[in-house]
Amino acid sequence: MATSDPLSVAAEAARRFLAGVADRPVGSAATPAELTAALGGPLPEDGVDAARVVADLARAADPGIVASAGPRYFGFVVGGSLPAAVGADWLTTAWDQNAGIYVLSPAAAVVEDVAAGWLLDLFGLPASASVGFVTGCQMANATCLAAARTAVLRRASWDVEQLGLFGAPEIEVIVGGDAHVTIFTSLRLLGLGAARVRTVAADEQGRMRPEALRDALAGGTGPAIVCAQLGNVNTGACDPLEEIAPLARARGAWLHVDGAFGLWAATSPRHRHHTAGAARADSWATDAHKWLNVPYDSGVAIVADSAAHRAAFTATAAYLVKGGDGRRDAEDWTPEFSRRARGFPVYAALRALGRRGVAALVDRCCDLARLMATRLRAVPGAEILNDVVLNQVLVRFRPSGGGDPGAFTQAVITRVQQDGTCWLGGTTWRGSPAMRISVSNWSTTAADVERSAAAIAQAARG
Repeated sequence: MATSDPLSVAAEAARRFLAGVADRPVGSAATPAELTAALGGPLPEDGVDAARVVADLARAADPGIVASAGPRYFGFVVGGSLPAAVGADWLTTAWDQNAGIYVLSPAAAVVEDVAAGWLLDLFGLPASASVGFVTGCQMANATCLAAARTAVLRRASWDVEQLGLFGAPEIEVIVGGDAHVTIFTSLRLLGLGAARVRTVAADEQGRMRPEALRDALAGGTGPAIVCAQLGNVNTGACDPLEEIAPLARARGAWLHVDGAFGLWAATSPRHRHHTAGAARADSWATDAHKWLNVPYDSGVAIVADSAAHRAAFTATAAYLVKGGDGRRDAEDWTPEFSRRARGFPVYAALRALGRRGVAALVDRCCDLARLMATRLRAVPGAEILNDVVLNQVLVRFRPSGGGDPGAFTQAVITRVQQDGTCWLGGTTWRGSPAMRISVSNWSTTAADVERSAAAIAQAARG
């Protein structure tokens, strides 16, 4: 018999964490060995009181919790979680709904349908497109590319769902020189092979060069998929889809857009010009746990050809009760069967923000990224490497006494991480190390940027 309510213990621990997340050091304060000592040991022979388990977990895990939910985490394109989305996510856990088919949770199915319509409207994509709620952009890319594989092979009179890839017409896959790694992982999962991909040149900001794509497409006649990008993970740059889309269409190629965070620029009147031409693609992948700031996991796969999308994933069995009366069976649109009801937090975030609030969230992060770039330009030896078009800032530091800028930049990154004022990571850009700053959190303020820029400047002087 529990001596107290584990849900109350969890709620109180969560409130304490969120109340202090803006003030705690951003990085982890514990080593793997310390965390293992606090959390490990043999499995108890007899069960432990549930409330105590939750309390012990909250206490022991705390030193290893990264404050990525807080306002000064800039390490990856990681948003925090909006309060409405956190509340909806708690309900999602308590309700414990299996969102695979309608009869398992009519509420989850309807909420996903509503949220899908809102997203298509916000992104300016065809209202007839199908939407699948998946784990993240990795699986959203895989989902969209599975639909692409189905569609391009059907045009070549091949049913990949029934016949597989053995003996199938070869599919030509073309990507930009700075395509994200999850595109290649997705292609491996689908049997299309990462090493067989044809890569075309990108410009100095990482945007696919249309003329290079034109040359790559010239003369081809078989099935083809082109993978473009909105939001380069280092620079934030977006591929010129207005030029790319007609080239893919003329060749008969499927155009997929990896818009993990950049697709959200379409929601902002100030920034949607970066996504011009996106509606002319065939599929789009994005993350809601990035710029919409909902809890993990929450990716979105969108496909214009809903028949191809459904053909790639739908399943039937005698025991299943599916379809009819406009019911949405989510497993028709995702690789998963049993899964979490991800639509509830997305619905809550969109309703809490509204159209203007989503645009304001995007605009604010972009403005703060520009403020960060302005402050860092004033730091001796600092060089901003990218055009700050969205929420990414790419920096390299040169030591005042001469020496290797790459090694010095890595040292600056390490000092910043150890300081704890903010957390950011490194990358390799055009062959040399660089600091990468991503501004994606709803709670980040100008004061957070000023404080973080000062800490980075101090590390560069150190």
